[in-house]
Amino acid sequence: MSKGTLVSGSSKQVSLTRPQDWAWVDRSIWTDRMLTALANGVRGGKWFSLIDKVCRQQTLEAAWAAVQAGGGAAGVDGVSCERFAAQADRYLAELREELSTGRYRPQAVRRVDIPKGGGKLRPLGIPTVKDRIVQNAVKRVIEPIFEQEFVPGSYGFRPGLGCKDALREVDRLLNAGYTHVVDADLARYFDTIPQARLLSRVADRISDSRLLALIEHWLNQDVVKDLDRWTPTAGTPQGAVISPLLANIYLHDLDLHMAGHGFRMVRYADDFVILCGSADEAERALEQVRAWVSAHGLSLHPDKTHVGNCRLPGQGFDFLGYRFEAGRRWVRDRSRNAFRERVRRRTRRCSGQSLERVIAQLNPFLKGWFAYFRHADRLEFPRMDGFVRRRLRSMLRKHAKRPGQGHTPADHRRWPNTFFAEHGLFTLTEAHALASQSR
Repeated sequence: MSKGTLVSGSSKQVSLTRPQDWAWVDRSIWTDRMLTALANGVRGGKWFSLIDKVCRQQTLEAAWAAVQAGGGAAGVDGVSCERFAAQADRYLAELREELSTGRYRPQAVRRVDIPKGGGKLRPLGIPTVKDRIVQNAVKRVIEPIFEQEFVPGSYGFRPGLGCKDALREVDRLLNAGYTHVVDADLARYFDTIPQARLLSRVADRISDSRLLALIEHWLNQDVVKDLDRWTPTAGTPQGAVISPLLANIYLHDLDLHMAGHGFRMVRYADDFVILCGSADEAERALEQVRAWVSAHGLSLHPDKTHVGNCRLPGQGFDFLGYRFEAGRRWVRDRSRNAFRERVRRRTRRCSGQSLERVIAQLNPFLKGWFAYFRHADRLEFPRMDGFVRRRLRSMLRKHAKRPGQGHTPADHRRWPNTFFAEHGLFTLTEAHALASQSR
């Protein structure tokens, strides 16, 4: 074991790390002795000589397998996962050699804009496959170091945690009477993280100069969009494998700050709410957030940050696709509109596809949507089902060479709800009724 990565204690003491919580770690990297050191603390609080674990053939192969499973487009070099796979052994050997000798340098990030609803676009960075592999390898090595310290109120992009866990915690706090909510939104968080401060946070726990240099190279990667090329001076590229972990590392201090002042914050990446027992407490919480954000080079979105009592109509808040208001949990407007748009794309009147084929394409989406939004108010589901059937009736009218949108009583008589059920259409209302009975 290298300097600074081991404290006294045998590998038998690994039970101190609660191994049931660490099933996700790469055990070819994180041995029992390292997990014991992680639980007990290392000398000086820093980990040394980690780059050799990144360079291992086994680590790079595991990272490549994860990148290949995730798919994604090619970067600026035009090498797709399929093309990489055709010569994976050679590419991985080259990558290992470059990392071992310190010659590895990331290529520019290809930027594209993707729809985010409301006619707006979200910038997405696409690193090359090689860079995604190295980032995944580094993440495998360093993630447990920071996971050991992250607080329970942080849920975004963390092993074994997700949106549903965050939503359950919000429900628990609301039911306990913490209904005065600070709904905060960090403006362009991933684009504005101060890079020097972020690197300093990482260096607080890692003292491997070569590994730190890798992270710095990624933060300073050029960005290419069409014919434009520039070097960002702040932020982490959205779409990079390492970015979610780095984003959590920077906001960890905010988690500690708010918990230290007794506030109950639920955070998913840069989206968070603070649940309080009174209006005064909520105002104090907002003051603390504003002060911390300002002191750390970030800013709150002025139109998306507010305080209210979510038990009252008009004072609710949006969080992770839901709208919490007046004691109920609804689907938020943006999520509802996104649902309709995705149904529209699958039910185009001029597609020429049979009803059976369209339903076969719709059902996986409807089932996945329900799996996430099943806890919304029951009134949501009949409205969504009605929209889906109207789209299908409109499509059937087109097949019959009849004008119109399929909204008439005659259309309902010709193609009643049972008609679509007999053709196997997944029904949200029925699924919700069945789920409610099983609770």
